[in-house]
Amino acid sequence: MRMSVVSNALIATLVGFGGSVAIVLAAAQAVGATPDQTSSWVAALCLAMAGTSAVLGWLHKMPIITAWSTPGAALIGATSGIGIEAAVGAFLLAAALIIATGLVKPLGNLIARIPTAIASAMLAGVLLSFVMAVFSHLPQTPALVLPLVVGFFVVRLVSPAGAVLVVLAAGAVLVYALGLNGPVEGPLGLPRFVLITPQFDAATLIGLGVPLYVVTMASQNLPGFAVLKAAGYEPPVRSSLLVTGIASLVTAPLGAHTSNLAAITAAICAGDDTHPDPNKRWPTSLFYGGFYLALAVAGAALVSIMLAMPAAFIATVAGLALIGPLVGALAGAMGEPDKHLPAVVTFAVTASGLSLFGVGAAFWGLLAGLAVCWLEGLRAGRN
Repeated sequence: MRMSVVSNALIATLVGFGGSVAIVLAAAQAVGATPDQTSSWVAALCLAMAGTSAVLGWLHKMPIITAWSTPGAALIGATSGIGIEAAVGAFLLAAALIIATGLVKPLGNLIARIPTAIASAMLAGVLLSFVMAVFSHLPQTPALVLPLVVGFFVVRLVSPAGAVLVVLAAGAVLVYALGLNGPVEGPLGLPRFVLITPQFDAATLIGLGVPLYVVTMASQNLPGFAVLKAAGYEPPVRSSLLVTGIASLVTAPLGAHTSNLAAITAAICAGDDTHPDPNKRWPTSLFYGGFYLALAVAGAALVSIMLAMPAAFIATVAGLALIGPLVGALAGAMGEPDKHLPAVVTFAVTASGLSLFGVGAAFWGLLAGLAVCWLEGLRAGRN
């Protein structure tokens, strides 16, 4: 057991929670959730992350990390005129569709046939924007970002695994020393779990439930499987979909939207920085689950505290933590000479941030890379 197994799980937890909890809060406000329902929503998501990650990691002995659907939360936040009860009905439909997908064998075969170079290129395209965000925040808050960047590379000379932890701890101190933290607003007590009676409105089921399923599969689960594949693992597609789908079904009445495989935070836990031996990385799932269990207990208080931290702090910690995975993904993308062109196309489309029909760039990058790979196969066949 290496300390990096624990530290990377901690970083993944904080990056995943802190980087997207504001989107969940916006979604809760969009559907008219009360403060107690919002607290229940976040706490239920944390419990789902804790349980699904621990179960899948233990079951398959892989660093399988789950997350809530960030694009799904953004989709919910963009809706109007939908109440929390009707939204919960849509959440239940999306969960049922994910479970049904887990029972359909062709999807598992599709994932298994994705070339490693294309999977790595898609991951690199996803990670690039996070690493670039570090330097886009540098001109705005140099007193915070520059010391953290310099400190990261200096500490990395001694301890690559400990560098991000130093950045996290030093950054939190620096935020308060510079007075960059905002006021802590909202409840600071334990969360209350609120049972919400769902309403099954046809328009909401079609207009929110189905799109929520689509964006979760295309923008979260497929990239999540690709992360595992890029790290050298064979993704357990069926059980992953069933476990996360069932968790989504159970937590939906508590206000929580969809649970799924993680992509960005999974890259922190699945790479060489966690452990040089791929067979010894899976305990990160257990520690990750434990940290999310603690977040569930802290609940509303942590939501309030995290929202008081500046965006530059979260972006810098996330970006520096993902430099190592980005290097590995780029190396994997260029590892097969005959896949260079489709890998570059995949990387370019994914990094572009293209979004069509509510589906994110990761899916379109994967689709473009597979199309070019197929065309290149036809050309090679003619020759």
